[in-house]
Amino acid sequence: MKKVRIAIAGIGNCACSLLQGINYYKDSEPEKAIGLMHWDIGGYKPYDIEVVAAFDVDARKVGRDVCEAIFQPPNCTKTFQREIPRSGTVVRMGRVLDGVAPHMRDYDPAFSYVVSDEKEATREDVVRELRESGAEILLNYLPVGSEDAVKFYARCALEAGVGLINNMPVFIASNPEWGAEFEKAGIPVIGDDVKSQLGATIVHRVLTNLFTKRGVKLERTYQLNTGGNTDFLNMLNKSRLVSKKESKTEAVQSQAANRLADENIHIGPSDYVPWQKDNKVCFIRMEGRIFGDIPMNVELRLSVEDSPNSGGIVIDAIRCCKLALDRGKGGILYSPSAYFMKHPPKQFTDDEAYKMTEAFIRGERRD
Repeated sequence: MKKVRIAIAGIGNCACSLLQGINYYKDSEPEKAIGLMHWDIGGYKPYDIEVVAAFDVDARKVGRDVCEAIFQPPNCTKTFQREIPRSGTVVRMGRVLDGVAPHMRDYDPAFSYVVSDEKEATREDVVRELRESGAEILLNYLPVGSEDAVKFYARCALEAGVGLINNMPVFIASNPEWGAEFEKAGIPVIGDDVKSQLGATIVHRVLTNLFTKRGVKLERTYQLNTGGNTDFLNMLNKSRLVSKKESKTEAVQSQAANRLADENIHIGPSDYVPWQKDNKVCFIRMEGRIFGDIPMNVELRLSVEDSPNSGGIVIDAIRCCKLALDRGKGGILYSPSAYFMKHPPKQFTDDEAYKMTEAFIRGERRD
């Protein structure tokens, strides 16, 4: 039986949803599997993914089996697959660096981080764990704003010779220097900043593209988001949002007929509401002009469980990265990056990115 062996940096809500999903679909039939874009990619099913290494810095997770750690606080996403057998993979102490915002250490521990007092891992420690575990792909699930920490794990992936899927808005795949390093090493990378299955950014992109195709002049737009998970708590520190705002804004700007001036587009987190937990509420407003220069506007409210919303996307990204490994393809995977990520190295419309990714899966596109 073919397996895809992954390592995860950051055992938060997204990792929790991913692991639940891998086990949830074990008992599913293809025609009854809800929430997946692909049941089979290159012979790999969702349940063929296994976690062989894991890193975190929270005392409630470090030292536990990863399938137990995903249900520890401050994780608060919905449980849809509670029965998960122990994996035998123990969460190792990672490297903190800027992975924990200062205000997160002093917040109510039920909602925030309790940093482990175990000795932090060195780069040699992480590289050794990746190699000895047999990991083929490293998933980055670190918090927004963890610039140094993300680069630390990207460097570890390069040194260990494992593929990288960068789900967070620190620019690795979309940074020419990093992209060149992965190309030179012959290691595949997908990034940056994962899209949701049906979330704020994908809806905003599709509507913006619709304005363009229907000849509507988009004049102003905003996207405001609230949530109650650690991601939103972390983002109360506005200094950590530079890359996140750029990633989300460019994802929408790239679909417009003409770039909007900075004062006419606002996209980004709005506030932290603890009782929302992992539920994300998004408000989108778009103002434009139609035939005869007549004004119009669209307002939309979207409510969705945040972390499961990216689970199916990541499951597909993992399997596409594995196909690249099987085919001996290294460097940036442009098609999967464009389809699965908000800030890929090259932006395309979602329809174009979908067709490119389907061609990549079939082996018709080498990227």
